[in-house]
Amino acid sequence: MLVHSRTEKWTLWGLFLLLFLPLFALPLLVILAASFAGHWSGALPSGFTAAHYTAATRGESLQALITSLVTAVTASLLALAVGTWGALGAHALPRPLRRVLDALFVLPVAVPSVVVGLAVLVAFSQPPVLLNGTRWIVILAHTVLVTAFAYQSVSAAVRRLDPAYEQAAASLGARPAYVLWRVRLPLLLPSLTAAAGLCFALSMGELSATMMLYPPDWVPLPVQIYAATDRGSLFTGSALAVGLMTATLLVLFTVARIRTRASYR
Repeated sequence: MLVHSRTEKWTLWGLFLLLFLPLFALPLLVILAASFAGHWSGALPSGFTAAHYTAATRGESLQALITSLVTAVTASLLALAVGTWGALGAHALPRPLRRVLDALFVLPVAVPSVVVGLAVLVAFSQPPVLLNGTRWIVILAHTVLVTAFAYQSVSAAVRRLDPAYEQAAASLGARPAYVLWRVRLPLLLPSLTAAAGLCFALSMGELSATMMLYPPDWVPLPVQIYAATDRGSLFTGSALAVGLMTATLLVLFTVARIRTRASYR
Protein backbone atom coordinates (compact mmCIF):
# COMPACT_ATOMS: atom_id res chain seq x y z
CA MET A 1 0.00 0.00 0.00
CA LEU A 2 1.38 3.41 -1.03
CA VAL A 3 1.27 6.25 1.48
CA HIS A 4 2.31 9.85 1.00
CA SER A 5 1.79 11.38 4.42
CA ARG A 6 4.79 11.54 6.77
CA THR A 7 2.54 10.53 9.66
CA GLU A 8 1.25 7.50 7.81
CA LYS A 9 4.79 6.43 6.91
CA TRP A 10 5.94 6.67 10.53
CA THR A 11 2.84 4.76 11.59
CA LEU A 12 3.58 1.94 9.16
CA TRP A 13 7.19 1.79 10.29
CA GLY A 14 6.05 1.67 13.89
CA LEU A 15 3.66 -1.19 13.18
CA PHE A 16 6.38 -3.01 11.30
CA LEU A 17 8.83 -2.72 14.18
CA LEU A 18 6.12 -3.63 16.67
CA LEU A 19 5.46 -6.87 14.79
CA PHE A 20 9.00 -7.61 13.62
CA LEU A 21 10.84 -7.26 16.91
CA PRO A 22 8.83 -9.66 19.10
CA LEU A 23 8.03 -12.17 16.34
CA PHE A 24 11.34 -12.39 14.48
CA ALA A 25 14.22 -10.38 15.93
CA LEU A 26 13.72 -11.09 19.65
CA PRO A 27 13.86 -14.92 19.39
CA LEU A 28 17.07 -14.69 17.35
CA LEU A 29 18.59 -12.24 19.86
CA VAL A 30 17.69 -14.61 22.70
CA ILE A 31 19.50 -17.46 20.93
CA LEU A 32 22.51 -15.22 20.34
CA ALA A 33 22.60 -14.20 24.01
CA ALA A 34 22.21 -17.81 25.15
CA SER A 35 25.14 -18.89 22.99
CA PHE A 36 27.44 -16.69 25.12
CA ALA A 37 25.78 -17.41 28.49
CA GLY A 38 27.49 -19.30 31.27
CA HIS A 39 24.17 -19.59 33.05
CA TRP A 40 20.77 -17.95 32.85
CA SER A 41 19.25 -16.49 35.97
CA GLY A 42 16.23 -14.22 35.82
CA ALA A 43 15.38 -12.38 32.63
CA LEU A 44 18.94 -11.99 31.31
CA PRO A 45 21.93 -14.31 30.87
CA SER A 46 25.07 -13.94 32.95
CA GLY A 47 28.58 -15.34 33.11
CA PHE A 48 29.36 -14.67 29.48
CA THR A 49 31.78 -17.09 27.83
CA ALA A 50 32.89 -18.18 24.37
CA ALA A 51 33.40 -21.80 25.43
CA HIS A 52 30.19 -22.89 23.70
CA TYR A 53 31.56 -21.72 20.36
CA THR A 54 34.79 -23.59 21.01
CA ALA A 55 32.75 -26.77 21.39
CA ALA A 56 30.57 -25.85 18.39
CA THR A 57 33.53 -25.51 16.02
CA ARG A 58 35.33 -28.75 16.87
CA GLY A 59 34.87 -32.47 16.61
CA GLU A 60 31.38 -33.77 15.94
CA SER A 61 29.85 -30.30 15.75
CA LEU A 62 32.21 -29.17 12.99
CA GLN A 63 31.65 -32.42 11.14
CA ALA A 64 27.88 -31.93 11.47
CA LEU A 65 28.19 -28.45 9.91
CA ILE A 66 30.21 -29.86 7.01
CA THR A 67 27.64 -32.62 6.61
CA SER A 68 24.81 -30.08 6.44
CA LEU A 69 26.68 -27.97 3.89
CA VAL A 70 27.44 -30.96 1.66
CA THR A 71 23.87 -32.23 1.95
CA ALA A 72 22.33 -28.84 1.23
CA VAL A 73 24.59 -28.04 -1.74
CA THR A 74 24.10 -31.47 -3.31
CA ALA A 75 20.34 -31.50 -2.74
CA SER A 76 20.02 -27.94 -4.07
CA LEU A 77 21.90 -28.72 -7.27
CA LEU A 78 19.89 -31.89 -7.86
CA ALA A 79 16.62 -30.10 -7.10
CA LEU A 80 17.57 -27.23 -9.39
CA ALA A 81 18.36 -29.61 -12.25
CA VAL A 82 15.15 -31.61 -11.82
CA GLY A 83 12.99 -28.55 -11.16
CA THR A 84 14.36 -26.67 -14.17
CA TRP A 85 13.91 -29.68 -16.43
CA GLY A 86 10.34 -30.11 -15.18
CA ALA A 87 9.51 -26.42 -15.56
CA LEU A 88 10.83 -26.26 -19.12
CA GLY A 89 9.01 -29.47 -20.03
CA ALA A 90 5.75 -28.38 -18.41
CA HIS A 91 5.79 -25.09 -20.31
CA ALA A 92 5.44 -27.01 -23.58
CA LEU A 93 2.53 -29.15 -22.36
CA PRO A 94 -1.18 -28.41 -22.72
CA ARG A 95 -2.73 -26.70 -19.70
CA PRO A 96 -4.45 -29.84 -18.24
CA LEU A 97 -1.23 -31.86 -18.33
CA ARG A 98 0.70 -28.91 -16.94
CA ARG A 99 -1.63 -28.80 -13.95
CA VAL A 100 -1.07 -32.50 -13.33
CA LEU A 101 2.70 -32.01 -13.43
CA ASP A 102 2.41 -29.00 -11.11
CA ALA A 103 0.48 -31.12 -8.62
CA LEU A 104 3.06 -33.92 -8.76
CA PHE A 105 5.95 -31.57 -8.05
CA VAL A 106 4.13 -29.77 -5.24
CA LEU A 107 2.89 -32.97 -3.57
CA PRO A 108 5.97 -33.48 -1.32
CA VAL A 109 5.43 -30.08 0.34
CA ALA A 110 1.69 -30.61 0.65
CA VAL A 111 2.25 -33.36 3.22
CA PRO A 112 4.33 -33.25 6.44
CA SER A 113 8.03 -33.75 5.83
CA VAL A 114 8.07 -36.67 8.27
CA VAL A 115 5.72 -38.46 5.86
CA VAL A 116 8.17 -37.85 3.02
CA GLY A 117 10.96 -39.21 5.21
CA LEU A 118 8.96 -42.34 5.97
CA ALA A 119 8.12 -42.81 2.28
CA VAL A 120 11.77 -42.55 1.28
CA LEU A 121 12.76 -44.92 4.07
CA VAL A 122 10.25 -47.56 3.00
CA ALA A 123 10.98 -47.15 -0.71
CA PHE A 124 14.77 -47.42 -0.47
CA SER A 125 15.26 -49.99 2.29
CA GLN A 126 14.96 -52.96 -0.06
CA PRO A 127 16.76 -54.02 -3.27
CA PRO A 128 17.19 -53.17 -6.07
CA VAL A 129 17.89 -49.64 -4.78
CA LEU A 130 19.14 -49.98 -1.21
CA LEU A 131 20.05 -46.59 0.25
CA ASN A 132 19.06 -47.06 3.88
CA GLY A 133 22.05 -46.51 6.16
CA THR A 134 23.91 -44.31 3.65
CA ARG A 135 24.26 -40.57 3.25
CA TRP A 136 22.45 -40.74 -0.07
CA ILE A 137 19.08 -41.45 1.50
CA VAL A 138 19.34 -38.17 3.45
CA ILE A 139 20.37 -36.26 0.32
CA LEU A 140 17.55 -37.88 -1.63
CA ALA A 141 14.95 -36.91 0.98
CA HIS A 142 16.19 -33.31 1.02
CA THR A 143 16.10 -33.24 -2.77
CA VAL A 144 12.50 -34.47 -2.82
CA LEU A 145 11.47 -31.86 -0.27
CA VAL A 146 13.06 -28.83 -1.95
CA THR A 147 12.52 -29.68 -5.63
CA ALA A 148 8.98 -28.24 -5.49
CA PHE A 149 10.36 -24.79 -4.63
CA ALA A 150 12.87 -24.92 -7.48
CA TYR A 151 10.16 -26.04 -9.87
CA GLN A 152 7.76 -23.27 -8.84
CA SER A 153 10.41 -20.54 -9.02
CA VAL A 154 11.65 -21.58 -12.45
CA SER A 155 8.11 -22.16 -13.77
CA ALA A 156 7.15 -18.59 -12.89
CA ALA A 157 10.28 -17.29 -14.63
CA VAL A 158 9.68 -19.40 -17.74
CA ARG A 159 6.17 -18.00 -18.10
CA ARG A 160 7.59 -14.47 -17.99
CA LEU A 161 10.17 -15.05 -20.72
CA ASP A 162 9.69 -13.07 -23.91
CA PRO A 163 9.45 -15.66 -26.72
CA ALA A 164 10.88 -13.13 -29.16
CA TYR A 165 14.45 -14.00 -28.09
CA GLU A 166 13.98 -17.68 -28.83
CA GLN A 167 12.16 -16.96 -32.08
CA ALA A 168 14.96 -14.68 -33.22
CA ALA A 169 17.61 -17.30 -32.46
CA ALA A 170 15.59 -20.01 -34.22
CA SER A 171 15.07 -17.78 -37.27
CA LEU A 172 18.85 -17.43 -37.53
CA GLY A 173 19.24 -21.19 -37.71
CA ALA A 174 20.00 -22.01 -34.08
CA ARG A 175 19.13 -25.53 -33.04
CA PRO A 176 16.86 -26.16 -30.03
CA ALA A 177 19.79 -27.28 -27.85
CA TYR A 178 21.71 -24.10 -28.70
CA VAL A 179 18.65 -21.94 -27.97
CA LEU A 180 18.28 -23.68 -24.61
CA TRP A 181 21.90 -23.27 -23.49
CA ARG A 182 22.67 -19.85 -24.99
CA VAL A 183 19.29 -18.08 -24.80
CA ARG A 184 16.78 -19.57 -22.35
CA LEU A 185 19.06 -20.60 -19.49
CA PRO A 186 21.05 -17.32 -19.44
CA LEU A 187 17.75 -15.41 -19.30
CA LEU A 188 16.64 -17.67 -16.44
CA LEU A 189 19.91 -17.33 -14.50
CA PRO A 190 18.61 -14.81 -11.91
CA SER A 191 15.65 -17.06 -11.15
CA LEU A 192 17.87 -20.14 -11.07
CA THR A 193 20.18 -18.59 -8.49
CA ALA A 194 17.22 -17.46 -6.39
CA ALA A 195 15.76 -20.96 -6.50
CA ALA A 196 19.12 -22.47 -5.55
CA GLY A 197 19.39 -20.15 -2.55
CA LEU A 198 15.89 -21.02 -1.37
CA CYS A 199 16.53 -24.76 -1.73
CA PHE A 200 19.81 -24.43 0.15
CA ALA A 201 18.25 -22.56 3.06
CA LEU A 202 15.39 -25.05 3.36
CA SER A 203 17.74 -28.02 3.24
CA MET A 204 20.03 -26.55 5.89
CA GLY A 205 17.14 -26.31 8.34
CA GLU A 206 15.39 -29.61 7.57
CA LEU A 207 14.95 -31.82 10.65
CA SER A 208 11.77 -33.92 10.61
CA ALA A 209 12.57 -36.17 7.65
CA THR A 210 16.27 -36.20 8.51
CA MET A 211 15.60 -37.61 11.98
CA MET A 212 14.07 -40.72 10.39
CA LEU A 213 16.86 -41.33 7.90
CA TYR A 214 20.31 -40.21 9.00
CA PRO A 215 22.97 -42.88 9.58
CA PRO A 216 25.45 -42.56 12.47
CA ASP A 217 28.23 -41.35 10.16
CA TRP A 218 26.11 -38.64 8.47
CA VAL A 219 24.61 -36.41 11.15
CA PRO A 220 23.50 -32.96 9.87
CA LEU A 221 23.73 -29.93 12.14
CA PRO A 222 19.97 -29.61 12.89
CA VAL A 223 20.07 -33.14 14.33
CA GLN A 224 23.11 -32.16 16.39
CA ILE A 225 21.26 -29.10 17.69
CA TYR A 226 18.25 -31.21 18.61
CA ALA A 227 20.46 -33.75 20.40
CA ALA A 228 22.27 -31.02 22.36
CA THR A 229 19.06 -29.38 23.55
CA ASP A 230 17.45 -32.75 24.27
CA ARG A 231 20.19 -33.63 26.75
CA GLY A 232 19.92 -30.20 28.39
CA SER A 233 22.88 -28.43 26.74
CA LEU A 234 20.80 -25.41 25.72
CA PHE A 235 23.70 -22.98 25.52
CA THR A 236 25.79 -25.29 23.33
CA GLY A 237 22.72 -25.87 21.17
CA SER A 238 22.31 -22.11 20.85
CA ALA A 239 25.92 -21.75 19.70
CA LEU A 240 25.33 -24.49 17.12
CA ALA A 241 22.17 -22.71 15.97
CA VAL A 242 24.09 -19.43 15.53
CA GLY A 243 26.69 -21.31 13.49
CA LEU A 244 23.93 -22.80 11.34
CA MET A 245 22.35 -19.38 10.77
CA THR A 246 25.72 -17.78 9.98
CA ALA A 247 26.71 -20.43 7.44
CA THR A 248 23.30 -20.24 5.78
CA LEU A 249 23.33 -16.45 5.59
CA LEU A 250 26.84 -16.37 4.14
CA VAL A 251 25.87 -18.75 1.36
CA LEU A 252 22.64 -16.84 0.70
CA PHE A 253 24.58 -13.56 0.56
CA THR A 254 26.94 -15.08 -2.00
CA VAL A 255 24.01 -16.38 -4.05
CA ALA A 256 22.37 -12.93 -3.89
CA ARG A 257 25.53 -11.30 -5.24
CA ILE A 258 25.65 -13.79 -8.10
CA ARG A 259 21.98 -13.15 -8.82
CA THR A 260 22.53 -9.38 -8.87
CA ARG A 261 25.39 -9.69 -11.33
CA ALA A 262 23.36 -12.05 -13.49
CA SER A 263 20.47 -9.58 -13.54
CA TYR A 264 22.67 -6.84 -15.01
CA ARG A 265 24.39 -8.96 -17.64
